[in-house]
Amino acid sequence: MNLQEPLSIDLEKSIRENKTHTYLFSNNKKSVAAYQESMAKAVRMISNHLLENEKPFSGASLSSLKEKCDAVSLYDDQQHSIDYVLEELKELYVNDVINFHHPKYIAHLNCPILTPTLVAEAFISSLNSSMDTWDQSTGGTFIELKLIEWTLRKLQYPTNGDGIFTSGGTQSNLMGLLLARDHYIKTHYNMDPKMDGLPSEANKFKVLCSEISHFSLKKNLSLLGLGQNAVVPVAVDKNYKMDVNALKKTIQQQKELGNIPIAIVGTAGTTDFGSIDPLTDISPIAKENSLWFHVDAAYGGGLLLSKKHKQKLMGIGLSDSVTIDYHKTFFQPVSSSGFFMRDKSFVDYIKYHADYLNSKEQEDEGIPNMVKKSIQTTRRFDALKLWMTLRVMGADTLGQFMDSVIENAQFTAQLLQNRSDFEVLNQPEISAVVFRYTPYNGNDSSYCNLNSYIRKAIFNEGKAIITSTKVNQTVYLKFTFLNPLTTATDIEEIIEMIVHHGQHYSSNN
Repeated sequence: MNLQEPLSIDLEKSIRENKTHTYLFSNNKKSVAAYQESMAKAVRMISNHLLENEKPFSGASLSSLKEKCDAVSLYDDQQHSIDYVLEELKELYVNDVINFHHPKYIAHLNCPILTPTLVAEAFISSLNSSMDTWDQSTGGTFIELKLIEWTLRKLQYPTNGDGIFTSGGTQSNLMGLLLARDHYIKTHYNMDPKMDGLPSEANKFKVLCSEISHFSLKKNLSLLGLGQNAVVPVAVDKNYKMDVNALKKTIQQQKELGNIPIAIVGTAGTTDFGSIDPLTDISPIAKENSLWFHVDAAYGGGLLLSKKHKQKLMGIGLSDSVTIDYHKTFFQPVSSSGFFMRDKSFVDYIKYHADYLNSKEQEDEGIPNMVKKSIQTTRRFDALKLWMTLRVMGADTLGQFMDSVIENAQFTAQLLQNRSDFEVLNQPEISAVVFRYTPYNGNDSSYCNLNSYIRKAIFNEGKAIITSTKVNQTVYLKFTFLNPLTTATDIEEIIEMIVHHGQHYSSNN
């Protein structure tokens, strides 16, 4: 067939009549019917899963799940009905999925999600807008811009601020460090890093952050060509917050070593402890030393909506840039995150014009092509989830949810502190509690083995999910509360599980 010619009438008819082509989402009755039927079946399966499963995890082993998946061949090119594939999916995934919505899931920073966001997801996936350019997103662009403006106002950033939705905190932190690096280069060197790369002194660039800040800082500095050693850890105080005096001393030490500090990263919600660095005190130190000030509020950003606790983020609006994960403390599905900057002119450090996508002429016309602010090109309309949430539920409800999970953390810390068989490391500032079970006079090594066993035993049992971490190379257990439906009874029952498995371990060792 000559590829320059249109399809023959017979071939076009064959394609239209082929049953499999009803699964191409399009504006014909067969396609719409297939969509409605398939979605209805999926919703029924998910709903039944929620109603029938009373545990956060089935307890299935790694080997059993791998064996099930290995038994499926993707190379025979067989076609199956949607019913067959859904039942297969139930066996391979749904029956053993981790149920983050369960009130006894208190492990990682995974939140339960809101029904309006699931409605939004149907539109996001089905209509499949791409947010890089106006001619692919139309009204979606203005919804995202409205939410950016709303968040900037919550941050108390100036009216000249700007932002963009991202895939998560790691990407947002990457953008903050990218802007910090290039701002320093543009300010201190006669070169454009976008065109000319890095100056020879770049191997001396240093970024100062808390010694318990997120690992993404090291990962991102490696990607930015500065290396993981560009991270300079600053000591924390007894409350696991950055020590301001140690920060001043560390900056001076780095300068004396001939290194070049370019930025400070404050953390508003460390992963383990939920601790918040003294942002108001860090800001003048950054200004005095002409350093970029980025705040990683991936975890703590939800405090912006809390009437009881928002003062804990005092000083966040003094920063140059901020990371916020809506898919943590705004109860949004993954992924939904944002990066914000106090001055929209900083966009110039990442802006690029492609003639086929966002030409300079379009920008001069005032066409809002969002790709200029993002390190992604194709990008989902994830902003719609937050939009639906705010329009259906309002921000105050989210703030009340935050208050509830903080109360759970404070209750738990007090409960454990009142017992002689637990050691609690932190007084929770957000919703994380770090502790260990210490029922006897043991050493760190024996306690590490005991608490490691407890975490694994609880996970394998599936009645609750908690996690563990290491502090000074010592194993501790950790609760992270993000579910407003978790009750005092749930917490007490999980603690009794810890005691039960701990006693079982002790009696057998």
